[in-house]
Amino acid sequence: MKTDPISRRQILQGAGALGLVTALERLVPSYAQTSLNGSAQQLPALSGETINLSIAETSFRVGNRTGTATTVNGTVPGPIIRLREGEEVTVNVTNRLKEPSSIHWHGILLPPEMDGVPGVSFAGIKPGETFTYRFPVKQYGTYWYHSHSGGQEQTGVYAPMIFDPMEPDPVKYDREYVVVLSDWTFRSVMGMVGDLKKQAGFFNFQQRTMGEFFSDVKKYGWSPTTENYQMWARMRMDPADFADVTGYAYTYLLNGLSPEANWTGVFRPGERVRLRIINAGAMTFFDVRIPGLKMTVVQADGQNVQPVEVDEFRMGPAETYDVIVEPGEGAYTIFAEALDRSGYARGTLAASAGMTAAIPPRRPRALRTMDDMGMNMEGMDMAGMKLEMDKNAKAGGRMSGMNAGMEMPGMKSSGGGHNMPGMREAPKPAAPSKPAPHDMKNMPGMQEAPPKPANPSAPAGHDMQNMPGMQGGAKKPAPPSQPAPHDMKNMPNMPKQPAQPPPHDMTKMADKQAMPPQHDMKTMAGMNDRSEIPGSKPVEHGPDKHGIGNQSTPDATRSRLDDPGVGLGGDDRRVLVYTDLKALQPYPDRRQPERELELHATGHMERFIWSFDGKKFSQAPQAIHFRTGERLRWTFVNDTMMEHTFHLHGMFMELENGTGDFLPRKHTVIVKPAERVSVAITADAPGRWAFHCHLLLHMEVGMFRIVEVSAKATEARS
Repeated sequence: MKTDPISRRQILQGAGALGLVTALERLVPSYAQTSLNGSAQQLPALSGETINLSIAETSFRVGNRTGTATTVNGTVPGPIIRLREGEEVTVNVTNRLKEPSSIHWHGILLPPEMDGVPGVSFAGIKPGETFTYRFPVKQYGTYWYHSHSGGQEQTGVYAPMIFDPMEPDPVKYDREYVVVLSDWTFRSVMGMVGDLKKQAGFFNFQQRTMGEFFSDVKKYGWSPTTENYQMWARMRMDPADFADVTGYAYTYLLNGLSPEANWTGVFRPGERVRLRIINAGAMTFFDVRIPGLKMTVVQADGQNVQPVEVDEFRMGPAETYDVIVEPGEGAYTIFAEALDRSGYARGTLAASAGMTAAIPPRRPRALRTMDDMGMNMEGMDMAGMKLEMDKNAKAGGRMSGMNAGMEMPGMKSSGGGHNMPGMREAPKPAAPSKPAPHDMKNMPGMQEAPPKPANPSAPAGHDMQNMPGMQGGAKKPAPPSQPAPHDMKNMPNMPKQPAQPPPHDMTKMADKQAMPPQHDMKTMAGMNDRSEIPGSKPVEHGPDKHGIGNQSTPDATRSRLDDPGVGLGGDDRRVLVYTDLKALQPYPDRRQPERELELHATGHMERFIWSFDGKKFSQAPQAIHFRTGERLRWTFVNDTMMEHTFHLHGMFMELENGTGDFLPRKHTVIVKPAERVSVAITADAPGRWAFHCHLLLHMEVGMFRIVEVSAKATEARS
């Protein structure tokens, strides 16, 4: 962005709130404008053998302030590109910016030189130049495209892409809408990085407060409360830290519109409506639900899955989900709440134009628990754990993965000597109360709110063109794990009554034979054979703590694919989990992995360093090598306290979630703190490809690697 930084709070405090709504509304494309047409016509889109796109700066005004968006063909989001499987397309992209640009076709199988990542397989698009992309359409489903240059994805360069199947679509529907979720800010990417390097919780105004501390003392007692707070202080972590950038800086958008503008899609009662939901957010995880409507998930990351009916699901940046809904009379709110509960995007499905539905009550932010962090609870006072369990229960969270024996992996602290605050004063404190008998300022993990730092100068960003990739270390496949000793009636998302076939199951789909036997317990949601999931039992961390750039290292990590994530579950809503996803049809390559790689997500919150195996991209010596045609297992281990979404270009990853031959194929996967996630990959795309965390700021500061697929590649070396 080219304007002076301004916070969302500053905007909303002034008369510019309505101005922001109006200004952004003028930039949305026709498909994102509020629907006024009751007919079931196809979404307006660009199609054909040749498509022309133009990337440019577009100015708008918010009150007395001028903002600048980076637009595609003059809109945010950009236009839909709609093609058919089997076609070949030429896309001419003209860069009208004063800086280099690019377009990456997210999740699309194409030649590496067409992938659109500067410094990996092409040089980027210089100002004033046009680059021609040519590729065949080898797949169908819901995808999207975005810039891979200079943070332009956050400033507006993102848009949907739909590929229709060559054969009749197995998903039957009467009407469709695209729902693009995103986060908008006037601040620059590197400006926010500078703020976070100076103060880890710069945008977090939901840290535990002095008032919350004394409330906990009153409820739980002095000793358990102080023990809980001191535990987090010793790790220099904050249990309320869920997002690097929050609603303090972001306005959350649905189809380019703010919650106040309220995008509306019209339907006729009884219609099957397909929602193609895309998380185009730069840094935001969204929890998506439509109160009063069940959603039947039929596609994940553009790949068809066996239908599963849910009330809610979590989307990481870059993930996509297609759902079928059957609304009746009235209106329904599409509610996409940020993981940290600092804001939301909102739209409406309505039987007629002008109808609205209530916005559901906001959920309080949860707190991470020691179990979420993989901490060893052996010998600890369980009163402190009870404190966290009670607080999470109120917030809709739960203690994931706990069993009667409290068999939990531990966490060790390593690296720097800074004392990370576990607590801050509320941004708008109440009137001062009577002083406590103890001085709380000096207690570990507590501090008053620091003054807001001055606007920092933007640090130098990394140049992808001059940074080699990194090689992962080859590992022997882990031995088969044993089924978890949990009573299945207590498993996450397990229905109390026998599950009934969803109303939109394969009876209306093309390939009914793809559905597994109805009475096979493995096929029931949340009841996959855990022995088939790598890392089902805790796996101890090795001796390498990944250097000073890594703040903490779990003693052990494990798969949590059946865990909806912190802040979800514990209520009557059925939440989608990764073990619910089953491919509609098996992938043809059913070979067992012949090689295993392991990659650790590492980071230092206080210094805002994000890396793989303790090394930023600039420090990585060479690419990760795949041999052409090999079948391998890649295990991602999250040693950090933050969720990440990992994206591999050029190839799909088969999520090893215990579904046997029906492993779902994904281009982006969420990895929770202290979690192990394994994917199977067939290295069938020779060339150089990007692999990175899709949280934009994490990628920019170093969570990026290059994967090279070649016939000459040898076994990966550390």
